[in-house]
Amino acid sequence: MIAEKMKNMVANSSAIRAMFEEGNRLAGIYGAENVYDFSLGNPNVPAPEAVKTAIKELLDEDDPVALHGYTNSNSGYADVRAAVAKSVNGRFGTHFTEENIVMTVGAAGGLNVILKTLLNPGDEVIAFAPYFGEYRSYTNNYDGVMVEISPNTADFQPKLDEFEQKITPKTKAVIVNTPNNPTGVVYSEDTIRKMAAIMDAKQREFGTDIYLISDEPYRELVYDNAEVPYLTKYYDNTIVGYSYSKSLSLPGERIGYLVIPDEVADSEEVQAAANVATRILGFVNAPTLQQKVVAKCLGEKTDISYYDRNRETLYHGLKECGFECIKPEGAFYLFVKSPVEDEKAFCQAAKKYNILIVPGSSFACPGYVRLAYCVSYETIVNSLPKFKELATEYFA
Repeated sequence: MIAEKMKNMVANSSAIRAMFEEGNRLAGIYGAENVYDFSLGNPNVPAPEAVKTAIKELLDEDDPVALHGYTNSNSGYADVRAAVAKSVNGRFGTHFTEENIVMTVGAAGGLNVILKTLLNPGDEVIAFAPYFGEYRSYTNNYDGVMVEISPNTADFQPKLDEFEQKITPKTKAVIVNTPNNPTGVVYSEDTIRKMAAIMDAKQREFGTDIYLISDEPYRELVYDNAEVPYLTKYYDNTIVGYSYSKSLSLPGERIGYLVIPDEVADSEEVQAAANVATRILGFVNAPTLQQKVVAKCLGEKTDISYYDRNRETLYHGLKECGFECIKPEGAFYLFVKSPVEDEKAFCQAAKKYNILIVPGSSFACPGYVRLAYCVSYETIVNSLPKFKELATEYFA
Protein backbone atom coordinates (compact mmCIF):
# COMPACT_ATOMS: atom_id res chain seq x y z
CA MET A 1 0.00 0.00 0.00
CA ILE A 2 1.20 3.50 -0.77
CA ALA A 3 1.71 6.07 1.99
CA GLU A 4 -1.45 7.63 3.44
CA LYS A 5 -0.18 11.10 2.58
CA MET A 6 0.30 10.03 -1.05
CA LYS A 7 -3.24 8.65 -1.27
CA ASN A 8 -4.62 12.16 -0.88
CA MET A 9 -2.08 13.60 -3.29
CA VAL A 10 -2.93 10.99 -5.93
CA ALA A 11 -6.67 11.57 -5.42
CA ASN A 12 -6.18 15.30 -5.85
CA SER A 13 -3.63 15.00 -8.64
CA SER A 14 -3.30 17.96 -10.93
CA ALA A 15 -6.35 18.81 -13.01
CA ILE A 16 -3.95 20.72 -15.25
CA ARG A 17 -2.01 17.59 -16.16
CA ALA A 18 -5.22 15.60 -16.55
CA MET A 19 -6.55 18.17 -19.02
CA PHE A 20 -3.24 18.17 -20.90
CA GLU A 21 -3.47 14.39 -21.27
CA GLU A 22 -7.05 14.77 -22.48
CA GLY A 23 -5.75 17.17 -25.11
CA ASN A 24 -3.38 14.51 -26.41
CA ARG A 25 -6.25 12.04 -26.57
CA LEU A 26 -8.50 14.42 -28.50
CA ALA A 27 -5.66 15.36 -30.86
CA GLY A 28 -5.35 11.69 -31.77
CA ILE A 29 -9.03 11.61 -32.70
CA TYR A 30 -9.66 15.01 -34.32
CA GLY A 31 -6.15 16.15 -35.26
CA ALA A 32 -4.00 18.53 -33.23
CA GLU A 33 -5.05 21.50 -35.36
CA ASN A 34 -8.68 20.97 -34.30
CA VAL A 35 -8.01 20.85 -30.56
CA TYR A 36 -7.67 24.11 -28.62
CA ASP A 37 -5.63 23.16 -25.61
CA PHE A 38 -5.20 26.00 -23.10
CA SER A 39 -4.41 23.71 -20.18
CA LEU A 40 -0.67 23.72 -19.58
CA GLY A 41 1.73 26.64 -19.05
CA ASN A 42 4.31 25.15 -21.39
CA PRO A 43 6.13 27.96 -23.27
CA ASN A 44 5.70 27.79 -27.04
CA VAL A 45 8.22 30.56 -27.79
CA PRO A 46 11.65 29.04 -28.53
CA ALA A 47 14.64 29.71 -26.31
CA PRO A 48 16.88 32.57 -27.47
CA GLU A 49 19.51 31.58 -30.02
CA ALA A 50 22.15 32.39 -27.39
CA VAL A 51 21.03 29.34 -25.42
CA LYS A 52 21.82 27.00 -28.31
CA THR A 53 25.14 28.74 -28.87
CA ALA A 54 26.04 28.45 -25.17
CA ILE A 55 25.26 24.73 -25.11
CA LYS A 56 27.39 24.08 -28.19
CA GLU A 57 30.30 26.13 -26.82
CA LEU A 58 30.22 24.37 -23.48
CA LEU A 59 30.08 20.91 -25.04
CA ASP A 60 32.89 21.74 -27.46
CA GLU A 61 35.20 23.65 -25.13
CA ASP A 62 34.72 22.51 -21.53
CA ASP A 63 36.24 19.43 -19.91
CA PRO A 64 33.36 16.92 -20.10
CA VAL A 65 34.28 15.28 -16.80
CA ALA A 66 34.09 18.61 -14.98
CA LEU A 67 31.08 19.85 -16.96
CA HIS A 68 28.93 16.84 -16.14
CA GLY A 69 30.26 16.12 -12.65
CA TYR A 70 29.03 17.06 -9.21
CA THR A 71 29.54 20.65 -8.08
CA ASN A 72 31.82 21.27 -5.09
CA SER A 73 28.88 22.72 -3.19
CA ASN A 74 25.32 21.45 -3.33
CA SER A 75 24.38 25.11 -3.84
CA GLY A 76 25.98 25.08 -7.28
CA TYR A 77 29.06 26.36 -9.09
CA ALA A 78 30.61 29.32 -7.26
CA ASP A 79 31.25 31.25 -10.48
CA VAL A 80 27.67 30.73 -11.65
CA ARG A 81 26.25 31.90 -8.33
CA ALA A 82 28.53 34.94 -8.43
CA ALA A 83 27.36 35.75 -11.96
CA VAL A 84 23.70 35.42 -10.94
CA ALA A 85 24.25 37.68 -7.92
CA LYS A 86 25.98 40.30 -10.10
CA SER A 87 23.12 40.20 -12.61
CA VAL A 88 20.46 40.62 -9.92
CA ASN A 89 22.42 43.46 -8.30
CA GLY A 90 22.72 45.26 -11.62
CA ARG A 91 19.00 45.04 -12.28
CA PHE A 92 17.57 45.76 -8.84
CA GLY A 93 20.23 47.70 -6.95
CA THR A 94 20.78 44.90 -4.44
CA HIS A 95 24.09 43.78 -2.90
CA PHE A 96 24.11 39.99 -3.08
CA THR A 97 27.14 37.72 -3.37
CA GLU A 98 27.51 34.10 -4.38
CA GLU A 99 26.82 33.16 -0.74
CA ASN A 100 23.28 34.49 -1.13
CA ILE A 101 22.52 32.28 -4.15
CA VAL A 102 21.51 28.61 -4.21
CA MET A 103 21.09 27.11 -7.68
CA THR A 104 17.96 24.98 -7.78
CA VAL A 105 16.08 22.45 -9.88
CA GLY A 106 13.68 25.10 -11.17
CA ALA A 107 11.38 27.21 -9.02
CA ALA A 108 9.51 24.12 -7.81
CA GLY A 109 12.74 22.58 -6.56
CA GLY A 110 13.66 25.89 -4.96
CA LEU A 111 10.35 26.13 -3.11
CA ASN A 112 10.75 22.59 -1.82
CA VAL A 113 14.28 23.35 -0.67
CA ILE A 114 13.29 26.46 1.25
CA LEU A 115 10.17 24.91 2.78
CA LYS A 116 12.24 21.88 3.85
CA THR A 117 14.71 24.35 5.35
CA LEU A 118 12.13 26.37 7.29
CA LEU A 119 9.15 24.25 8.29
CA ASN A 120 8.55 22.30 11.45
CA PRO A 121 5.46 20.06 11.60
CA GLY A 122 2.38 22.20 12.19
CA ASP A 123 3.96 25.45 10.96
CA GLU A 124 1.57 27.50 8.85
CA VAL A 125 2.19 28.72 5.30
CA ILE A 126 -0.08 31.44 3.93
CA ALA A 127 -0.98 31.71 0.24
CA PHE A 128 -3.27 34.19 -1.51
CA ALA A 129 -5.99 32.61 -3.62
CA PRO A 130 -5.95 32.10 -6.47
CA TYR A 131 -2.56 30.42 -6.27
CA PHE A 132 -0.62 27.61 -7.96
CA GLY A 133 -2.18 24.48 -6.49
CA GLU A 134 1.11 22.66 -6.01
CA TYR A 135 1.85 24.99 -3.07
CA ARG A 136 -0.47 22.77 -1.06
CA SER A 137 1.55 19.66 -1.86
CA TYR A 138 4.88 21.39 -1.27
CA THR A 139 3.70 22.54 2.15
CA ASN A 140 2.26 19.14 2.97
CA ASN A 141 5.56 17.50 2.01
CA TYR A 142 7.07 18.93 5.21
CA ASP A 143 3.98 18.55 7.42
CA GLY A 144 3.15 22.24 7.20
CA VAL A 145 -0.39 23.62 7.22
CA MET A 146 -1.63 25.66 4.26
CA VAL A 147 -3.68 28.73 5.21
CA GLU A 148 -5.58 30.32 2.34
CA ILE A 149 -6.55 33.95 1.96
CA SER A 150 -9.79 34.11 -0.02
CA PRO A 151 -9.68 35.72 -3.47
CA ASN A 152 -10.44 39.35 -4.14
CA THR A 153 -12.28 38.90 -7.43
CA ALA A 154 -12.57 42.64 -8.04
CA ASP A 155 -8.94 43.05 -9.10
CA PHE A 156 -7.17 39.97 -7.64
CA GLN A 157 -4.85 42.02 -5.44
CA PRO A 158 -4.42 40.22 -2.07
CA LYS A 159 -7.01 40.73 0.66
CA LEU A 160 -4.75 42.33 3.23
CA ASP A 161 -7.41 42.72 5.95
CA GLU A 162 -8.03 38.95 5.94
CA PHE A 163 -4.28 38.36 5.69
CA GLU A 164 -3.67 40.37 8.84
CA GLN A 165 -6.33 38.41 10.72
CA LYS A 166 -5.00 34.99 9.68
CA ILE A 167 -1.36 35.48 10.70
CA THR A 168 -0.79 33.55 13.94
CA PRO A 169 2.19 32.61 16.13
CA LYS A 170 2.40 29.46 13.98
CA THR A 171 2.82 31.39 10.72
CA LYS A 172 6.27 30.56 9.36
CA ALA A 173 6.05 31.59 5.72
CA VAL A 174 3.97 33.56 3.24
CA ILE A 175 4.15 32.70 -0.47
CA VAL A 176 3.68 35.48 -3.01
CA ASN A 177 3.51 34.84 -6.77
CA THR A 178 3.65 37.94 -8.95
CA PRO A 179 3.07 38.10 -11.90
CA ASN A 180 0.48 35.64 -10.77
CA ASN A 181 -0.46 32.20 -11.98
CA PRO A 182 -3.40 31.92 -12.75
CA THR A 183 -4.56 35.57 -13.08
CA GLY A 184 -1.64 37.33 -14.73
CA VAL A 185 -2.02 40.09 -12.13
CA VAL A 186 1.04 41.99 -10.91
CA TYR A 187 0.86 42.90 -7.22
CA SER A 188 1.25 46.65 -6.89
CA GLU A 189 4.01 48.35 -4.92
CA ASP A 190 1.33 49.70 -2.58
CA THR A 191 0.13 46.15 -1.93
CA ILE A 192 3.68 44.96 -1.23
CA ARG A 193 4.42 47.87 1.13
CA LYS A 194 1.24 47.24 3.12
CA MET A 195 1.89 43.50 3.22
CA ALA A 196 5.42 44.08 4.51
CA ALA A 197 4.17 46.45 7.20
CA ILE A 198 1.62 43.89 8.39
CA MET A 199 4.27 41.16 8.56
CA ASP A 200 6.75 43.40 10.40
CA ALA A 201 4.09 44.26 12.97
CA LYS A 202 3.10 40.62 13.44
CA GLN A 203 6.72 39.56 13.92
CA ARG A 204 7.05 42.10 16.71
CA GLU A 205 3.70 41.12 18.22
CA PHE A 206 4.46 37.39 18.31
CA GLY A 207 8.24 37.52 18.68
CA THR A 208 8.62 35.21 15.69
CA ASP A 209 10.24 35.27 12.26
CA ILE A 210 7.87 35.17 9.31
CA TYR A 211 9.53 34.52 5.95
CA LEU A 212 8.15 35.99 2.74
CA ILE A 213 8.82 33.62 -0.17
CA SER A 214 8.57 35.33 -3.54
CA ASP A 215 7.92 32.76 -6.29
CA GLU A 216 9.04 34.49 -9.50
CA PRO A 217 9.01 32.28 -12.61
CA TYR A 218 7.06 34.93 -14.54
CA ARG A 219 9.03 38.04 -13.54
CA GLU A 220 10.25 38.72 -17.09
CA LEU A 221 6.85 38.19 -18.72
CA VAL A 222 5.16 41.58 -18.27
CA TYR A 223 3.30 43.83 -20.69
CA ASP A 224 2.46 47.50 -21.13
CA ASN A 225 5.51 48.59 -19.07
CA ALA A 226 4.15 47.01 -15.88
CA GLU A 227 6.57 47.20 -12.93
CA VAL A 228 7.19 44.13 -10.76
CA PRO A 229 8.57 45.18 -7.34
CA TYR A 230 11.66 43.27 -6.12
CA LEU A 231 10.48 42.18 -2.71
CA THR A 232 13.77 42.07 -0.81
CA LYS A 233 13.68 45.88 -0.85
CA TYR A 234 10.48 46.00 1.18
CA TYR A 235 10.85 43.27 3.80
CA ASP A 236 14.06 41.91 5.33
CA ASN A 237 12.86 38.33 5.75
CA THR A 238 12.30 37.84 2.02
CA ILE A 239 13.57 34.83 0.07
CA VAL A 240 13.26 34.84 -3.73
CA GLY A 241 12.72 31.74 -5.85
CA TYR A 242 13.40 32.18 -9.56
CA SER A 243 13.20 29.94 -12.61
CA TYR A 244 14.49 30.20 -16.17
CA SER A 245 11.59 28.03 -17.37
CA LYS A 246 9.67 30.98 -18.76
CA SER A 247 12.27 33.74 -19.16
CA LEU A 248 14.47 31.52 -21.36
CA SER A 249 11.79 28.97 -22.38
CA LEU A 250 13.61 26.12 -20.61
CA PRO A 251 10.87 24.43 -18.55
CA GLY A 252 12.15 20.91 -19.07
CA GLU A 253 15.73 21.76 -18.14
CA ARG A 254 14.74 22.47 -14.52
CA ILE A 255 17.09 25.31 -13.63
CA GLY A 256 16.58 28.25 -11.28
CA TYR A 257 17.87 29.71 -8.05
CA LEU A 258 17.04 30.93 -4.55
CA VAL A 259 18.15 34.28 -3.19
CA ILE A 260 18.67 34.19 0.59
CA PRO A 261 19.75 37.72 1.59
CA ASP A 262 22.01 38.47 4.55
CA GLU A 263 19.12 40.48 6.01
CA VAL A 264 17.08 37.29 6.48
CA ALA A 265 16.87 36.17 10.12
CA ASP A 266 19.56 33.56 10.84
CA SER A 267 20.69 33.94 7.22
CA GLU A 268 23.88 31.90 7.54
CA GLU A 269 21.97 28.98 9.06
CA VAL A 270 19.25 29.27 6.42
CA GLN A 271 21.85 29.33 3.62
CA ALA A 272 23.66 26.30 5.06
CA ALA A 273 20.40 24.40 5.58
CA ALA A 274 19.24 25.14 2.04
CA ASN A 275 22.52 23.74 0.75
CA VAL A 276 21.96 20.54 2.74
CA ALA A 277 18.27 20.37 1.81
CA THR A 278 19.29 20.42 -1.86
CA ARG A 279 21.29 17.24 -1.23
CA ILE A 280 18.94 15.31 1.01
CA LEU A 281 15.88 15.98 -1.14
CA GLY A 282 17.71 14.04 -3.83
CA PHE A 283 18.50 16.95 -6.13
CA VAL A 284 22.19 16.80 -5.04
CA ASN A 285 22.84 19.89 -7.15
CA ALA A 286 21.06 21.75 -9.93
CA PRO A 287 21.84 20.41 -13.43
CA THR A 288 25.46 21.37 -14.08
CA LEU A 289 25.28 21.95 -17.83
CA GLN A 290 22.26 24.19 -17.40
CA GLN A 291 23.94 26.17 -14.62
CA LYS A 292 26.73 27.01 -17.07
CA VAL A 293 24.25 27.75 -19.86
CA VAL A 294 22.20 30.28 -17.91
CA ALA A 295 25.37 31.96 -16.63
CA LYS A 296 26.23 32.68 -20.28
CA CYS A 297 22.68 33.92 -21.00
CA LEU A 298 21.88 36.20 -18.05
CA GLY A 299 21.15 39.13 -20.35
CA GLU A 300 18.88 37.14 -22.66
CA LYS A 301 15.08 36.95 -22.75
CA THR A 302 12.50 35.20 -24.87
CA ASP A 303 10.54 37.36 -27.29
CA ILE A 304 7.35 38.05 -25.36
CA SER A 305 5.77 39.91 -28.28
CA TYR A 306 4.37 36.50 -29.28
CA TYR A 307 2.64 36.14 -25.93
CA ASP A 308 1.48 39.74 -26.03
CA ARG A 309 -0.22 39.25 -29.40
CA ASN A 310 -1.92 36.14 -28.05
CA ARG A 311 -2.96 38.03 -24.91
CA GLU A 312 -4.55 40.87 -26.86
CA THR A 313 -6.31 38.60 -29.35
CA LEU A 314 -7.68 36.14 -26.81
CA TYR A 315 -8.70 38.79 -24.26
CA HIS A 316 -10.62 40.91 -26.76
CA GLY A 317 -12.03 37.85 -28.51
CA LEU A 318 -13.47 36.42 -25.31
CA LYS A 319 -14.83 39.79 -24.21
CA GLU A 320 -16.63 40.09 -27.55
CA CYS A 321 -18.16 36.65 -26.92
CA GLY A 322 -19.58 37.93 -23.63
CA PHE A 323 -17.12 36.38 -21.17
CA GLU A 324 -15.86 38.34 -18.17
CA CYS A 325 -12.14 38.56 -17.38
CA ILE A 326 -9.52 41.06 -16.29
CA LYS A 327 -6.69 41.88 -18.66
CA PRO A 328 -3.48 40.22 -17.44
CA GLU A 329 -0.42 42.39 -16.87
CA GLY A 330 2.02 39.50 -16.88
CA ALA A 331 2.63 35.74 -17.25
CA PHE A 332 0.66 33.99 -20.01
CA TYR A 333 -2.67 33.19 -18.39
CA LEU A 334 -6.18 34.56 -18.68
CA PHE A 335 -8.51 34.01 -15.72
CA VAL A 336 -12.11 33.99 -16.93
CA LYS A 337 -15.29 34.09 -14.88
CA SER A 338 -17.39 31.00 -15.50
CA PRO A 339 -20.89 31.84 -16.77
CA VAL A 340 -22.23 29.26 -14.31
CA GLU A 341 -21.38 28.74 -10.65
CA ASP A 342 -19.98 25.25 -11.25
CA GLU A 343 -16.92 26.02 -13.36
CA LYS A 344 -16.13 22.33 -13.72
CA ALA A 345 -19.39 21.91 -15.61
CA PHE A 346 -18.35 24.82 -17.82
CA CYS A 347 -15.03 23.09 -18.51
CA GLN A 348 -16.93 19.97 -19.53
CA ALA A 349 -19.15 22.01 -21.83
CA ALA A 350 -16.07 23.55 -23.46
CA LYS A 351 -14.72 20.08 -24.25
CA LYS A 352 -17.64 19.56 -26.64
CA TYR A 353 -15.92 22.15 -28.82
CA ASN A 354 -12.46 20.64 -28.22
CA ILE A 355 -11.59 23.57 -25.95
CA LEU A 356 -9.54 22.54 -22.93
CA ILE A 357 -9.44 24.89 -19.95
CA VAL A 358 -8.63 24.38 -16.27
CA PRO A 359 -11.15 24.88 -13.43
CA GLY A 360 -10.42 27.66 -10.96
CA SER A 361 -10.94 25.31 -8.03
CA SER A 362 -7.48 23.93 -8.90
CA PHE A 363 -6.22 27.35 -7.80
CA ALA A 364 -8.51 27.70 -4.74
CA CYS A 365 -10.81 30.01 -6.69
CA PRO A 366 -13.98 28.22 -7.87
CA GLY A 367 -16.24 29.98 -10.32
CA TYR A 368 -13.37 30.84 -12.68
CA VAL A 369 -11.33 29.02 -15.33
CA ARG A 370 -7.74 29.46 -16.45
CA LEU A 371 -6.57 29.63 -20.05
CA ALA A 372 -2.85 29.36 -20.80
CA TYR A 373 -2.26 31.39 -23.96
CA CYS A 374 1.31 30.17 -24.51
CA VAL A 375 0.08 28.45 -27.67
CA SER A 376 0.39 29.19 -31.36
CA TYR A 377 -1.34 32.30 -32.65
CA GLU A 378 -3.27 30.08 -35.06
CA THR A 379 -4.68 28.16 -32.09
CA ILE A 380 -5.94 31.44 -30.60
CA VAL A 381 -7.51 32.62 -33.86
CA ASN A 382 -9.06 29.27 -34.73
CA SER A 383 -10.47 28.80 -31.23
CA LEU A 384 -12.48 32.03 -31.19
CA PRO A 385 -15.35 30.76 -33.41
CA LYS A 386 -15.60 27.75 -31.10
CA PHE A 387 -15.68 30.03 -28.05
CA LYS A 388 -18.48 31.95 -29.75
CA GLU A 389 -20.43 28.72 -30.19
CA LEU A 390 -19.80 27.87 -26.55
CA ALA A 391 -20.95 31.35 -25.50
CA THR A 392 -24.31 30.88 -27.22
CA GLU A 393 -25.09 28.12 -24.72
CA TYR A 394 -24.97 30.71 -21.94
CA PHE A 395 -25.56 34.16 -23.38
CA ALA A 396 -28.03 33.56 -26.22
